[in-house]
Amino acid sequence: MQLPVEAVALTALIEVVKISALPAKRDDPYPGRVVAHWAGGEVADTLALIEELSGGEQHRCGFSPGWSVRAYGDALDMVLFEAAFCFTCQEVRMHGPAVPPPLAKQFFDPAAPPAQALLTRFRAVSARAET
Repeated sequence: MQLPVEAVALTALIEVVKISALPAKRDDPYPGRVVAHWAGGEVADTLALIEELSGGEQHRCGFSPGWSVRAYGDALDMVLFEAAFCFTCQEVRMHGPAVPPPLAKQFFDPAAPPAQALLTRFRAVSARAET
């Protein structure tokens, strides 16, 4: 999967969101509960996993993402990009000032090892946030 290269280089913090609904407007943040903040090596590892997501085919589920990641730069004042993941229809939707239109919608294979590793991370932090 392709991420906005310049934004990846600037990312200092990732917020993990357990999505509760779709946004009211197209470029609004995905609503939900922030379940984790990742910095340092967790940022690099997570972005590398996302970039390893292999291409997949679109499946029609109506796009019901479970998790998103919001990438912030050092200033933590604005989101560089947000990527929302639907493991059912195998789609990632990204938005933010760093996202060029060709990268806004991409597909991935949810059964591939990087996708399973990412899903495991999301579920682990979500479970920890509930306790």
